[in-house]
Amino acid sequence: MAETIAVSCNRDCGGGCPLLAHIEGGRVTRISDNPLGGPYLRGCVRGYQMARTLYAPDRLTVPLVRTGPRGSGQFGRIGWPEALDRVAERLTEVVARHGNAAILPLGGSGSCRGALHNTSLLLRRFLGLCGGYTATHGSYSAAAVDFTVPYVLGTSRAGIDPGTLQWSRFIVLWGANISECRMGGEWLERVREAKERGAEVVVVDPRRTPTCRQLASQWIPVWPGTDAALMLAVLHVLVVEGLDDPAFAGTYSVGYGDLRRYVLGEADGQAKTPQWAERLCGTPAEVIVDFARRYGRAKPAALLPGLSYQRTVGGEEAVRLGVALQVATGNLGRLGGSSGAWSVGRLPRPSVGSLTAPANPLGHSIPVYRWPDAVLGGHRGGYPSDIAAAYVVGGNLLMQGSDIHKNIRAFDRLEFAVCHDYFLTPTARHCDLVLPVTTFLERQDIVFPDGNYLLFSNQAVEPLAEARNDYDIFCALAERLGFRDAFSEGKTDEQWLRSFVEGSGVHDYEAFKRTGIHWGEDQLRVGLAGFVADQQAHPLETPSGRVELSSARYAQMGYPALPQPRILPAEGAYPLRLVTPKSRYRVHSQNSNIPWFRELEAQELWINPGDAAMRGIADSDEVHVLSAQGRLRTRARVTEDIMPGALCLLQGIWPTFDPDGTETSGSANVLTSTEPTTPSEGSRTHSVLVEVKAARVDA
Repeated sequence: MAETIAVSCNRDCGGGCPLLAHIEGGRVTRISDNPLGGPYLRGCVRGYQMARTLYAPDRLTVPLVRTGPRGSGQFGRIGWPEALDRVAERLTEVVARHGNAAILPLGGSGSCRGALHNTSLLLRRFLGLCGGYTATHGSYSAAAVDFTVPYVLGTSRAGIDPGTLQWSRFIVLWGANISECRMGGEWLERVREAKERGAEVVVVDPRRTPTCRQLASQWIPVWPGTDAALMLAVLHVLVVEGLDDPAFAGTYSVGYGDLRRYVLGEADGQAKTPQWAERLCGTPAEVIVDFARRYGRAKPAALLPGLSYQRTVGGEEAVRLGVALQVATGNLGRLGGSSGAWSVGRLPRPSVGSLTAPANPLGHSIPVYRWPDAVLGGHRGGYPSDIAAAYVVGGNLLMQGSDIHKNIRAFDRLEFAVCHDYFLTPTARHCDLVLPVTTFLERQDIVFPDGNYLLFSNQAVEPLAEARNDYDIFCALAERLGFRDAFSEGKTDEQWLRSFVEGSGVHDYEAFKRTGIHWGEDQLRVGLAGFVADQQAHPLETPSGRVELSSARYAQMGYPALPQPRILPAEGAYPLRLVTPKSRYRVHSQNSNIPWFRELEAQELWINPGDAAMRGIADSDEVHVLSAQGRLRTRARVTEDIMPGALCLLQGIWPTFDPDGTETSGSANVLTSTEPTTPSEGSRTHSVLVEVKAARVDA
């Protein structure tokens, strides 16, 4: 009998989409949108085609033990009891020899939105109850913005609901490719509707993305890592032409006068003119002037940044200046405006419980972006512990972390590594034991989207073969290690989910399961609106109670109190700037191994015709891309859709190597560095300096 079941992807795709799984004969036959999501919440090809992952021929369905060298892919089948015994024994041995600080959790985003089946929370709960570990802090996605925004706004709760864009007259998608790297399931259709209503939509990005082609009134190209310079030049035009709102800025912020003087060059003798910025960011001065005028005159205007421009050297400064632009134009806290800070998931969702992890008993922590340096360096390298074991759940950090060659060396240094995954990923191939786990279609959970609603994802089918839920694996390990009662609290997954809903805003658990969605009451919220309406009653949690465009606390770390550009110069051996964005067909590296997805999008290096001609490169030529970290070989796509001086190579392809170490699949993290942007110690994977050579010339 055919039936439909409400589900939702519990993955780090940025969506949060209510879906329906169609079941016939005990199998998922297709996935479609849940109509209860309304006209704006729609899924994408990754969710619609999840059955290709569920039933993939290379899906892991039995535990595996490594029988050959790390990375060789040589594994043998092992039974669950023996596999769990070995994991428990090896962890116990590591702790006995080195202490709990020798264990590093690498809980990735394989299942990151679940209240219960959350790969990061489950791992930290397990290891915390096991005695502790060396934790990681920050994230690959948003370390710079998460670190910086509280210095400026005193809070991260500075988003807007997508429905408020119906009042926007001007929308700036700054580094936000919402048709591929989704900012939530609703944003694409809301921006499309705003444009159809007459709002102007400007996309600022080094490449002409699908979002540009679908939505933009204008594409403004900017070199990767130089957004702060462009923002300062926009502010210069606003100030010089009287298009800023100094009364608003003076009322709601501190430091705007100093910022104005800096922009005009009164502080350092260098006015931040469009001509000055053009030399730094590659955007023509006349384009900057025209954009600034239109932006300054349009009221209200929403500046919606993606996470891309803060994944650069100095990305923290662009974060600060995005807020400064919205303050300068009086668009902060206004209906149809925005804070200029990252907007997604930055307002409360309906209250409901979730699993928790105890505080790490050891207190040790390293920046997640530098985990391979911590493994290789240990105490001698200035890190808090000597790491001997890695527990990997729902992550593929060997290739998704920067500098793949270094990551391989780090795994080779470990005494023990264990992994939970669907497939024998590059990370799993470097582990000693690999445990097969369920997909979201094989279990139930409450899913947290980036919006004012909640989703219930029901179990659509039974787990394949011997695949198990991560939660059940940890329960079995906790029993072997003597703390199952503390870990599980005696609850099944169903009991946990019911307990999360008790006392929450969800009053009918069964209706929630059946429909798959629960809406928050107010879908038209504007972050910081209360502060702008009455700052005495709703002061910000900053030292001044206002927006701190100049921050004394920030200066205490040795960085300028006012935001200033920090740009990595592209010169010498590596004169081109590479961006490594996501693919619309992959969730990070997920789907890289599935032929159907691979065939939809060629892995190619986007290069501007002018840069290609200078190097004797024609479309579809094989090229070598070189950085200080590594070298790869791929095909060139010569296109006007990437600006001169910049290149684009989509991240997430599983790597393969020639005997000389050249990567041959186009796996971008061969080229990236683990040196972070500071002070956030976050990712700088869009500050990659490279050179490109035709393979026939470089042979």
